[in-house]
Amino acid sequence: MSTLSVWRFDTPGGADEAVVILTDLARQQLITVHDAATVFWQPDARKPKTRQLRDLTSAGALGGAFWGMLFGLLFLVPLLGAAIGAAAGALTGRLTDVGIDDTFIERVREEITPGTSALFVLTSDAVLDRVREAFAGRRAHLLHTNLSREQEDTLRAAFADDEPPVLQGTA
Repeated sequence: MSTLSVWRFDTPGGADEAVVILTDLARQQLITVHDAATVFWQPDARKPKTRQLRDLTSAGALGGAFWGMLFGLLFLVPLLGAAIGAAAGALTGRLTDVGIDDTFIERVREEITPGTSALFVLTSDAVLDRVREAFAGRRAHLLHTNLSREQEDTLRAAFADDEPPVLQGTA
């Protein structure tokens, strides 16, 4: 089972520090990183900046379309007004189908604000005690949604970039 986690940090640079730790954990095979992205929001900026971490993963499992859609829903919809409301509702429904519900969206939206940063990461096979130990003292707040294998496959299919499909049972 994969887990989509969101780690919120109290500083704009906190997520980048977490990426260094996560990279080290992956190198030690203490966690498998399927895809990741960061958000950092300078205190005086109107909106956050985002970045997909293709260097941390071998081939972004979710793809840029997923991250763009999720970050658009999280950070741009409130600024765009009611005309976008119906489209946002459709996007939220699509995310709910793969285990990301309205409560998760609202909580992330409320907690990632100017002066903070966040690490969004799809992982599996974590050695939890070692991961917790590595992040100890980092003053991060963890929000997460656990995704079943079926939900992960649906998520990948729904938001994958224009990559050829992967057939089950093939290498």
